[in-house]
Amino acid sequence: QVQLVESGGGSVQPGGSLRLSCTASGYAFSTYWMGWFRQAPGKEREVVAALSSGILVTYYVDSVKGRFTISRDNAKNTLYLQMNSLKPEDTAMYYCAAAKSRSVWVVLGPSEYNYWGQGTQVTVSS
Repeated sequence: QVQLVESGGGSVQPGGSLRLSCTASGYAFSTYWMGWFRQAPGKEREVVAALSSGILVTYYVDSVKGRFTISRDNAKNTLYLQMNSLKPEDTAMYYCAAAKSRSVWVVLGPSEYNYWGQGTQVTVSS
């Protein structure tokens, strides 16, 4: 049974930091591409950051470049998202997701991911 379990969300003031974790089980974590998505009320789910398997390639949406860092620890079957300099517009439910790897790196949309976690809430407010 595949499971993705996010943790690390919470409430922080603008300028603060959080580190999200996503622990995976039930599939070959190291061979899958991974992504972090977020969805705010009334908005579509958007990819925040993505990470390939093997020779690591990363993607960040423009709004988080220089502030967020995606990483993975295959020995622990865990994906991370380090979020610094948080802004109120980062407030959303954050989800991790796993996609079967392709032969060529592309940025995948939500519908192309195979497995999803339940999400963890991030609220940035003063």
